[in-house]
Amino acid sequence: MKKAKIYIPNKSPMQSGLGKTSKWILEFETKDSTVNPLMGWETSTDTLEEVILKFSTKEKAIDYADNNNILYTVIER
Repeated sequence: MKKAKIYIPNKSPMQSGLGKTSKWILEFETKDSTVNPLMGWETSTDTLEEVILKFSTKEKAIDYADNNNILYTVIER
């Protein structure tokens, strides 16, 4: 089963207002990362690591996760 976390991102240190912090993010969690022996970079065969979904409300993000059998954790700030 896929695992994900649902949260609102913190504002950037370079940002004075609260713009771009009203969207809820669903970000998949993967534990498949390894270190590439040739370059020393962190690599993974799981492409879900790169997927970040944005939702206007927490409820829409939770509904999406429930409908797609995604085990999720909601992180409140």
